Amino acid sequence: MSAAEVVLSVEDASVVRQGRALLDAVGLEVRAGEQWALLGPNGAGKSTLLGLCGARLHPTTGTVRVLGHRLGRVDMRQLRTHIGHVDPRTRIEPYLSIREVVLTGLVAATALPRNWNPTGDEAVRADELIEVLGLTARAAREWSVLSQGERGRALIARALVTEPGLLLLDEPTTGLDLAAREILLEVLAQLRVARPELSSVLVTHHLEELPASTSHALVLAEGRVLVSGPVEIALNSEVVSRAFGHPIRVERNRGRWSATGAARVHSD
Repeated sequence: MSAAEVVLSVEDASVVRQGRALLDAVGLEVRAGEQWALLGPNGAGKSTLLGLCGARLHPTTGTVRVLGHRLGRVDMRQLRTHIGHVDPRTRIEPYLSIREVVLTGLVAATALPRNWNPTGDEAVRADELIEVLGLTARAAREWSVLSQGERGRALIARALVTEPGLLLLDEPTTGLDLAAREILLEVLAQLRVARPELSSVLVTHHLEELPASTSHALVLAEGRVLVSGPVEIALNSEVVSRAFGHPIRVERNRGRWSATGAARVHSD
């Protein structure tokens, strides 16, 4: 996959439900190797846009192309097998081991079919991902006894086992303590080195939860795009303050972002 290839294209897309526009004329173009952040306050439309990116929703109007296929003219279920999706809210059977959880990614389910076995190549790929994500010593542990951090890394391995062309991360640090969050963000940053051609879109409303490898950002507010482009342009105090409707100071140090409330200036 070349660096110039468009992996995801959302053109003038709107999603309307019960007369309300959840998304209004949104545009997004993700090229191979880009790591995008999708930010905005609650209710901004982030989950709806991620649903379009993941071939889980059709736009009411506009055009969405994922991995070269236009939604509405492609088998959505088949297309989703080429998209990695990381969602901490995914329900996993508690008796599955880490290795089995990773293998469920190959069957697009939360449990393994009876009498199903991976091919030799699939088994090797699963074990390699488990190792890369630092889970080899825990590979036999059941889901029910894993920490939230271990679960987060296992879900990333599960999403990558199919060798997807696009990786979507829906608030992947949800429920993690500080140490587990930092480990997970480091893993995501390392992915850019291990899989430089892989494109990703990460949804969050906390700038502190962005990996240092983030290259682009789209900021949403009330279903509309405020800014979209390289992080140096998209993530600044003015844009984030507009999006959240509150004065916020955005700073970046050693590749990571922080956001703090900025004091309002009152005139006499």
